[in-house]
Amino acid sequence: MSNIAVMGGGAWGTALALNLAQRGGHSITLWTHSAGVAETIRATGENAAFLPGFPLPASIAVTSHAAQALANAEIVLSVMPSHHVRASYTHFAPYLHAGQSIVSATKGIEDHTGLRMSEVIAESLATHSLHLHVAVLSGPSFAQEVAAGSPTAVTIASRDLKLATHIQHEFANRTLRLYTNEDVIGVELGGALKNVIAIAAGAVSGLALGHNSTAALITRGIAEITRLSVACGGRRETLAGLSGLGDLVLTCTGSQSRNRWLGMQLGQGHSLADALAALHGKVAEGVRTTSAAVDLASRHNVEMPIAEQVLAILHHGKHPLAAIQDLMTRPGRDE
Repeated sequence: MSNIAVMGGGAWGTALALNLAQRGGHSITLWTHSAGVAETIRATGENAAFLPGFPLPASIAVTSHAAQALANAEIVLSVMPSHHVRASYTHFAPYLHAGQSIVSATKGIEDHTGLRMSEVIAESLATHSLHLHVAVLSGPSFAQEVAAGSPTAVTIASRDLKLATHIQHEFANRTLRLYTNEDVIGVELGGALKNVIAIAAGAVSGLALGHNSTAALITRGIAEITRLSVACGGRRETLAGLSGLGDLVLTCTGSQSRNRWLGMQLGQGHSLADALAALHGKVAEGVRTTSAAVDLASRHNVEMPIAEQVLAILHHGKHPLAAIQDLMTRPGRDE
């Protein structure tokens, strides 16, 4: 068993900490950037701000001090929002050391650089002459269901299959099943890009366009995700698995999906600003990922018409119905 630092006190980080604690045997520390959130969790035994209704056992230490969380950690489970990853690891670097393993469970692509989260982590640490092994955790997994102990299957990917197998052994329990994979690129891009398609799926639902439209969007969405992932060096078969199609279906259809919910708000005529405000600090990763995805696709000369229309809706004021109509009237092509 291991000393595990869960770096990120949002819903997903809290759910993973709870799931690991329920397995038993590990020493778990949950780090949150907010001292106020940490104090509230310690006082109430619950992360009411991000995962209400799930009491945390006293065995989970909670802190807002990175040095305290990382001091004895053997596994660092990275669960902060994507736009905080670079700054977080710049902050963490003085407290990290050789021999630690990092597991990135953040889904996103960095704006402007187009880097995946494992690349952002590696680049941030390299400036401090740190070169730690990084694995990636992704797949269809709503935080509330993981916390509740609903059976969940995800992918753990690393170029070092020995590391992936080690994390598989350390994290797996009766409710969380992990499948190993060496395709870090495909796993990370599948997890990031599905959020873009989920915004479109939410808009379809908000416009009350029906199940046919949603099924078409999911199917063509996985085609877009696969094209870009393969162009970036990922494997096609990865995108047919848990971290590709599995995560896409969940996020495009599940009522707990923030990205789908945000798309629904846009489809119903609400502004992006109002939809983001209604999340009360929770993050819909697809909003930031969309522009990064379109930029990355342009660099690789990959066509992503759905992502381009989502970008137009989010940042250029295009009406979702006009975006759907433009997708439907594109020139015909082979499947």
